[in-house]
Amino acid sequence: MLKEERVTNYYVVCNKLKDIIRTGWKNWQVKRERIESVAEHIFGVQMLALAMKSEYQYDIDIMKVIYMIAIHELGEAIIGDLTQFQISKEEKEKIEHEAMHTILNGLLDGPQIEQLFLEFDAHSTKEAMFAYQCDKLECDLQSKLYDEEGCVDLNKQDNDALENERVQTLLKTGMNWSTMWLLYGQQVYPYDENFKAVSDYAINHKISKIKNKQF
Repeated sequence: MLKEERVTNYYVVCNKLKDIIRTGWKNWQVKRERIESVAEHIFGVQMLALAMKSEYQYDIDIMKVIYMIAIHELGEAIIGDLTQFQISKEEKEKIEHEAMHTILNGLLDGPQIEQLFLEFDAHSTKEAMFAYQCDKLECDLQSKLYDEEGCVDLNKQDNDALENERVQTLLKTGMNWSTMWLLYGQQVYPYDENFKAVSDYAINHKISKIKNKQF
């Protein structure tokens, strides 16, 4: 296969992520003209990673982190965006790893890229754990932005997430949707004190209004 063909084949597969809408937002019936795609989520995670590295001065290889994040959802170009409420972690891991291998098999650097993905998925290094926390917190922050826009009506819901005991417990306290989402993230994901601090800030402040005049 020509190098040019390998490049364009890989690009076309990755390009599909622009059109795959994040399933969680569809399940929660987010009412908005444009809902976040998987590709947009990847961009958001990368930008969050740069900010977290900048402000908290993590001792990590940030370029490795950005690379990891760039490929961490690549398998969804084949399997789609499956949430934790739709499929077991073990089953998703199996089919996602197979999809990643299929996609990367055509590239000369495929084996190295695949190892980087496996490192991310295993949270086996400080870069992988940092990238994983960014991946989860970005989703939590996006829920806050949608909530501030008034995109979600908790009285008009019918999705698998509502059957989760932890979600039910949080919602029964009368908190709004994004607070539930942010607190769920704090309880379920291994946030360190810095990621938790950003999550807490989002709970207690309106984040959609940029406060720094330089922007």
